[in-house]
Amino acid sequence: MLQAQRIVIIGGSSGIGLETAKRAIALGAEVVVASRSEEKLHKAKAVLGPRSEAYPLDTTHEPQVQTFFEKVGRFDHLVVSAAETSGGSFLQTESAQARRLFENKFWGQYYAAKYGAAQISLSGSITLFSGVVAYKAMVGSSALGAVNAAISNLGQTLALELAPIRVNVVSPGIIDTPSRSKMPEEARSQFYETVAGKLPVRRVGRAEDVAQSVLYLLQNSFVTGTVLHVEGGHILI
Repeated sequence: MLQAQRIVIIGGSSGIGLETAKRAIALGAEVVVASRSEEKLHKAKAVLGPRSEAYPLDTTHEPQVQTFFEKVGRFDHLVVSAAETSGGSFLQTESAQARRLFENKFWGQYYAAKYGAAQISLSGSITLFSGVVAYKAMVGSSALGAVNAAISNLGQTLALELAPIRVNVVSPGIIDTPSRSKMPEEARSQFYETVAGKLPVRRVGRAEDVAQSVLYLLQNSFVTGTVLHVEGGHILI
């Protein structure tokens, strides 16, 4: 259980982060959610209720991340699910786009771990987010695969450096979340249907699938340095 524990979830205003926040509160936790969108934060706070706090935060700005954790103070667990992702042909993708991907997904999590660690209780944990393309090469995912692989290695190294604070990494597969809302609905449905037909579980993931995995990592005090794959068998095909 997470009774009376304080959990910071960066990316907690929607998708996997919001689902994790809901479930953590149901288990007795107090939750601090942060994201770039103040509109989403306002809606999330209304859903999560009085055992939640909400703060705007852009994790690509290091000083802002440092100030955020100074403001938050002491807490027990950090979850960093916030990240924008992108893909495209290696030769046709602008280098600036690949750099932005690293700034957002890698450096954002790096800064969060760096400045959050000082505020986490020694019995607490950090959960970072990688992704399936770190472990299964896919055309159009060269930069994203590299970023995800870097995060997985970062998490395992920090499990040694920050001990006894536990550090783990969740590696999701294709998950139906608002992160793909920019795709036309028909194209998105077709994409999910195609992926589902190939996966051993015959469906794409849902936010709750990943949230359950995050809560497992928060609660199991004997798990650290682990990359937990939540991808329906995607790396097998």
